[in-house]
Formats: sequence, C-alpha cells, structure tokens
Amino acid sequence: MSEHDPADEPPAPGDGRPGDPDSADRTPAEGSAGSVREVALLFLKLGTIAFGGPAAHTAMMRDELVRRRGWVSDQRFVDLMGATNLIPGPNSTELAIHLGYDRARWRGLLAAGICFILPAALIVTALAWAYVTYGNTPAVEGILYGIVPAVIAIIAHALFGLLRTVIKNIWFAALAVAALAAYLLGVNELLVLAAGALLAATVPLARRLRHHQAYGLLTLPLLGLGSPLFPDPTGGQLTQLFLSMLKIGSVLYGSGYVLLAFLRGDFVDRLGWITNQQLNDAVSIGQVTPGPVFTTATFLGYVIAGPIGAFLATVAIFLPSFVFVGLLTKLTDKLRSSAWTSALLDGLNAAALALMAGVSYQLGRTAILDPLTAAIAVITLVLLWKTRLNNAWFIAAGAAIGLAHTVVA
Repeated sequence: MSEHDPADEPPAPGDGRPGDPDSADRTPAEGSAGSVREVALLFLKLGTIAFGGPAAHTAMMRDELVRRRGWVSDQRFVDLMGATNLIPGPNSTELAIHLGYDRARWRGLLAAGICFILPAALIVTALAWAYVTYGNTPAVEGILYGIVPAVIAIIAHALFGLLRTVIKNIWFAALAVAALAAYLLGVNELLVLAAGALLAATVPLARRLRHHQAYGLLTLPLLGLGSPLFPDPTGGQLTQLFLSMLKIGSVLYGSGYVLLAFLRGDFVDRLGWITNQQLNDAVSIGQVTPGPVFTTATFLGYVIAGPIGAFLATVAIFLPSFVFVGLLTKLTDKLRSSAWTSALLDGLNAAALALMAGVSYQLGRTAILDPLTAAIAVITLVLLWKTRLNNAWFIAAGAAIGLAHTVVA
C-alpha cells in the first residue's frame, strides 16, 4: 500500500509486460516464476478492498492491472470484460479469473479466482456467525458512508480511461449513449448487451452484403436465529444445499436482483429453509462487504448448516465460474479473428461500458449525500488523476472519514 510500487517501474527486459520488446511472442505461462504469487497477492488485496459491486471491482482491476502494472492493455481488458458477459455467473469474479489466466495460465486462473473470493467469504462467514449467535452484525454503515464516495471516484476514473479504447468512432458513441439510456429506463441488462453486440455486428455484415450485390446500500433489520437451521446437517441436506447453489451458479445471468429471485425460488419457496427476511439480510450482507456479491451464498450456507454449509455453498456457487472461464479462454482470442466477431465484441464492450456508467450513476445518487461525501469523491478523483497512489489508500481514508463522521454525529 505504499505510494512507491515496484509495478510502477518501467518494464525490465524480458518480463512479458507491455513495452517489453520480447513480450510479443511470449505467453503468460512463460512469464516469471513469481507470476502466480503476484496474481495471488494482487487479487487477495482486491478481494479485501473491493467494495461497491461489480462496476467498482472492474474499475479497481483496471487500475491495478492496466494503469499500475501494465499486465494487459486497455483493449485486452475491455475484450475480457465484454466476453465475461457472454457466460453465466458473477462477471467481476469471472473477469478476475480470466485476468489471472492471462497472467499465469491455469495456475493463475485458480489463484486469481480463489484469492478474490476468499476475503469476502471469510468476512461474510464471520458476520453470519454474529447474526445467528447474537442477532446482529458489527456496524458497517459508518464505514460505508466514507468508502462508497471514494469508490464512485475510482469507477469514474476507470470509465474515462476506457472511453478512448471502447468508443472507437461516433457510431460506438451513439451505441453507448443508447445503451445507457435503455438501462436507465429499466431495460434488462442482458437485452442491452445483446442489442449492443448485434447492432454493432450488423454494420460490417451489411457492408459485406452490399459489396457482394454491387453490450443501496441497505440498513439491516436483523433477526437472531440462535443456531443454524441444521446444526447437525445430514449428508442429504448438505447435498441438496450444494446442488441448489451449483445450479444457481451455472445458470444465473444479470444483477444481484436476479440472484435474489433464484435464491428465493429455491430456499424460501421450494425448500422452505429460510424466510424472506433472512434472504433479504443475506443479500444486504453480500452488498455491503467487499468482493463478490455472490458471497450472499456463503451467508445463507452458514444460516442453513453452519460453517460446513458456508463452505459448501461458497464452493458450489463459484465453481461454475471457473469452469466457464476455462472454456471461454479457448474462445476469447478468436473473437478478434474476423471482422464480424470483432465488431460484435466492440458492440458488446460499448454496451458493457454504458452499463458500468449506469450502475455508477445509480450508486452515486445514493452515496453522494452531503458536502462531505461530495468532497471525498472529488478529492479522490483528483488524486487518481494526479498521482499513482494505490486504491487501498483511498478505501482506507474513506473508511476512516466515515468512522470519524459517525462518532462526531
């Protein structure tokens, strides 16, 4: 977390980073022996400080991997960002997994995913223990008061940095504006992404045809449980929990609200293992802790079957993401191989950037509450532009300000 980071130094010859003349023909597997360790440490840090949901996670990854370390180019980053929207599961976690693969191949894939998920899973497990034991959780509202405005600035900085890469011409600018408007009007995210990709892909296709013819925080009303639903779960109950979470991780597209619908259908309506209130509390915990929102499953697993339930639920809901990204690595590089699929990916990227902007706008409306939170956002944005300070400093400063504000208030 120091201001001086070895990643800020110019690339040494042969290290495989952008700017290295020997890097063009080298794969991540042929990188330095320390690359897996680098991947693990970086994503462990990101998993600890990545508050704010998928848009914030993406912004922080871009800052760390593109701006500070130069592990990937902006074009490669947005291509991976767009491609992860093609598969089910938590997109920011899948982006982390794919970036780990890019840096250190299969060992990097596992290291990035596990290390990004692990901090949130441990934090949520601890909160779930407090929830079922004491009927409440440690206060987080004061901390988030200061953190979220800093996160808004981090997202805004990333959006501006990606504009030149994603918005290649006036056509893509219009496409992004239309996608943003559609999202803010309530059009489903998947429809926005699909329309952006297909509209962009029709342009080179139409040209070819003519030639041949002549993409709140919540305040928690927590209820004590005393103990998990199954303090001594049977093998059948654990199997049911694992398979239900595995199914959700395998088929879920969309936002946390879609996750809420799947969890309610299985665990409230079909199995009757939790109440609607407990589900809402679990989703809230997933939103106000760092890392993937899918750690909601960790919380529910603990509520249902204690520590073993938390572990099995976490593994089950994230396992499909590792499988899907492993399969996607075979496809991503080929998407740039033809004019049609390249245009499809460009449209998907433009729509994905618009969705990121839309989510940021909505988050900003709930986070910028008064002159203090506005000042946190503005000062963070200026420092991001003028310095190379690590994002962790901004998160820590925001947390300290939020706690101080709570004490004074």
